[in-house]
Amino acid sequence: MSSLLLPEHLAQKLATPSEESTVLQNAYVKPEEVVLDPSKIEASVLERMPKPTGWRILILPYKGSGKTKGGVHLADETIERNSVATVVGYVLAIGPDAYNDKAKFPAGPWCKKGDWVMIGRYAGARFRIEGGEVRIINDDEVIATIIDPSDVLNV
Repeated sequence: MSSLLLPEHLAQKLATPSEESTVLQNAYVKPEEVVLDPSKIEASVLERMPKPTGWRILILPYKGSGKTKGGVHLADETIERNSVATVVGYVLAIGPDAYNDKAKFPAGPWCKKGDWVMIGRYAGARFRIEGGEVRIINDDEVIATIIDPSDVLNV
């Protein structure tokens, strides 16, 4: 095995993650299970999140469990791939015009802030922020609301 030599200032930066990069990661409790606990997201992080405009919704994708039901631990790469292709997310914010079209949404909003929702596999715009990835989707891309995100298998 070979070693990578880095200047001290770079090695130190890599060894100690910034406070911002760990805030969203801390929302995923028990690293072996990697399950999101939205109450652990600090208010300042939510304030710095992109604010959805118009009819858009800000979603935090569900990463799922870090191991299979049989107890096999999944590699970080597999967990990351699953979070990119996930169809489940947590609603962080809703734009000011979302669900305002009474002709399109006669029964009212399909979801609200704090709901777990199902969306199309590759719906919306994905982008990385310090410590994780979020998606912005259109209000009509919500397929369903769910109670427990682990009920939906990511196959």
